[in-house]
Amino acid sequence: MTIKCFEFNMFPVNTYVLSDETNEAVIIDAGCYYEDEQEMLKKYIERNGLTVKHLLNTHLHLDHIFGNAFVSRTYGVMPEASADDEFLLPKTKDYCRMFGIAMNDDVPAIGKQLADGDEVCFGNTTLKVIQAPGHSPGSLVYYSKKDSCLFCGDVLFRGSIGRTDLDRGNYRQLIDSISNRLFTLPDETKVYTGHGEPTTIGNEKMNNPFFR
Repeated sequence: MTIKCFEFNMFPVNTYVLSDETNEAVIIDAGCYYEDEQEMLKKYIERNGLTVKHLLNTHLHLDHIFGNAFVSRTYGVMPEASADDEFLLPKTKDYCRMFGIAMNDDVPAIGKQLADGDEVCFGNTTLKVIQAPGHSPGSLVYYSKKDSCLFCGDVLFRGSIGRTDLDRGNYRQLIDSISNRLFTLPDETKVYTGHGEPTTIGNEKMNNPFFR
């Protein structure tokens, strides 16, 4: 599996394009806010001859969905996310005002609700959906056993965890999600985060200060 990471918008957020030898692809957390970011994403997909099959969200906080409308219009795919985060969508404009940001586009509804244990397939690749609430009630992790990697949004970071002071965040729930849903995966599993650099499960089990 080929993994391309873009760093988009003012927060900034990691947007991932995953593809395999079939040239089918998924986009995880389309954070492209500015037109030049949208063009960058589009050119990468065109240059590599990719067919976008899914638009996945790890959760529905504003920085992770700025590009959802663009991707939906351009590639004919609707966002896929947990129903437990749907309550956030009507609040996106309010959050933009809170951060002093102009809303750049429409906020499309979820096209498909994903839940724990679901599978997302593209080409010869399968991602398993792991529900990991705490940062948001509907936070999802996408795990590829074959490629020994996962995409966790803002659940876990290198040396840190997601914030829990946002709408319906829950610290104890987040700690439980990481301990019992992620730290049970093999230590060599690479962790692609929503912000910052990747890490591994083993590194976080050993060094993350929230779990000492």
